[in-house]
Amino acid sequence: MEIKSAAASLTALGHEGRLVVYRRLVRAGPAGLAAGVLAREVGLAPNTLSASLKVLVHAGLVTSRRDGRSVVYAAAFDHMATLIAYLVENCCLEAIALPSCIVAEGMS
Repeated sequence: MEIKSAAASLTALGHEGRLVVYRRLVRAGPAGLAAGVLAREVGLAPNTLSASLKVLVHAGLVTSRRDGRSVVYAAAFDHMATLIAYLVENCCLEAIALPSCIVAEGMS
């Protein structure tokens, strides 16, 4: 992963509304959700959801596909895995306290 791609992904997730949308898509799993269902479940107006999805798709975090008359959106799990690996490799590799940080933040 290039730094520009990582920055675009992190920027996309740095907005509360987009993060809510992304979290819901992660919970939906690989099958994803139709845009209308997603809008109702996260409580966003269709135009707001559309703008959020556009940013997430552009950042590579979300995919879309046609299913009849609906557009179904799904989290791009492979992209998130690549982003996490990039962050660990390029940002945390030399952090001596990394294991204790992971235990303190992620395991408690």
